[in-house]
Amino acid sequence: MEIISLNVVPQCSVVTWSSKLATKRLVPNRSSLLFSGVKKSRLVIRSGNSDGYVVGENDDLGRIARRGESTSKVLIPGLPDESNGEIAARISHSHCEWKPKLRVHYEKAGCDNLDAPAVLFLPGFGVGSFHYEKQLTDLGRDYRVWAIDFLGQGLSLPTEDPTTMTEETSSSEDKEPFWGFGDKTEPWADQLVFSLDLWRDQVQYFVEEVIGEPVYIAGNSLGGYVALYFAATHPHLVKGVTLLNATPFWGFFPNPVRSPKLARLFPWPGAFPLPERVKKITELVWQKISDPESIAEILKQVYTDHSTNVDKVFSRIVEVTQHPAAAASFASIMLAPGGELSFSEALSRCKENNVQICLMYGREDPWVRPLWGKKIKKEIPNAPYYEISPAGHCPHDEVPEVVNYLMRGWIKHLESGGFEALPLLEDTEEDWEESRIGREIEFPRDGWKKAVNLWLYGSNYTYWRGVRESFRSSFIRVFGGKSA
Repeated sequence: MEIISLNVVPQCSVVTWSSKLATKRLVPNRSSLLFSGVKKSRLVIRSGNSDGYVVGENDDLGRIARRGESTSKVLIPGLPDESNGEIAARISHSHCEWKPKLRVHYEKAGCDNLDAPAVLFLPGFGVGSFHYEKQLTDLGRDYRVWAIDFLGQGLSLPTEDPTTMTEETSSSEDKEPFWGFGDKTEPWADQLVFSLDLWRDQVQYFVEEVIGEPVYIAGNSLGGYVALYFAATHPHLVKGVTLLNATPFWGFFPNPVRSPKLARLFPWPGAFPLPERVKKITELVWQKISDPESIAEILKQVYTDHSTNVDKVFSRIVEVTQHPAAAASFASIMLAPGGELSFSEALSRCKENNVQICLMYGREDPWVRPLWGKKIKKEIPNAPYYEISPAGHCPHDEVPEVVNYLMRGWIKHLESGGFEALPLLEDTEEDWEESRIGREIEFPRDGWKKAVNLWLYGSNYTYWRGVRESFRSSFIRVFGGKSA
């Protein structure tokens, strides 16, 4: 069966599979509202006698089709393939100086799409804007897209040593080459701590001064926490939040604004210079985690599909670890206090302000299990919750085709005021609130076809039901039963 392409805007087709023979038919779907104001229609390709099948979390989509019940396969575009004449959005690199000696590095694409919505991506811990290359080159064809490096990470590390050595220390043969290991803080780095509060303020500056308008903001892992935190405190600057396996925890020490008395019990709040005992611990830990073999092992943990090419991500991470400020910045990040708002409080604040939230989680994430996404879903039942399998902690890089497809659909849904259906609801199922809709998503990659499973959880899908199913799924995997 062929995928019919009607225009250059990436669309999808839905193929309904059935064990019973039926006549093929072409059914026009609702119009796709584009941001230029021009409407372009899509075609949904179906065969069989059903518009979809709601599957259980532990059902195998292929097995369902074989036993005589119909299910849907959604065919979506791959990433832009320039070898086939497709044009990818060009990425440009830039920086802005937010504070003295602190440059914010960022990448952008599609900024000539003047009337298109603005989209901002926030990275996880230990990576940077380079982790969103597949979003920039693809989504940049339709939107204005930015990705930034948090201060203290990526290429947003200090441009000078935030500390100086005393004469006695500088003359010692044991002089430490790391920046930030000096004895005295430079004036520009006074009270500098690489924390959630700093990153929240950094995002505010970037949205107001660089982008200049409210944005759709998306974040993976730590970036998801910061995205939610920013939306909670600046809802007027956010049009929607997408959480990609967002970590619900960050900062294990008390916040000095939130708990001033408790914070005073901890002698070092992550500011420069590092105390002597922290320097020694940092040296030992940094030697281990900055080792290329350790970095490769971490990437192996967080990427479920080991055929994913992570060479570029690996080399960029290794490159950042060579910066003289990297070790001290790592110590500041890890020992910085938590934010003024916890993840739960930020979520509640977003709910009060009616901030639109979409959840996209890799199901095989070993660090932030999808259970955390379902917990958010419990607090905000109307938030679309998508689960992708197989996919790990970084679904935007492991299955970017699926995440980009969902991002496009989510943005269109909000921009149209709900007229455009959510992704996977292209057939306008009316009873999806009670259910989980399952689809097999197929897309081209490197000359081959790749497929993953995708589930959308309805608004009335209960949290405890999700807990039971997650437990059952884990039990099956551990004890060698049928694949979950």
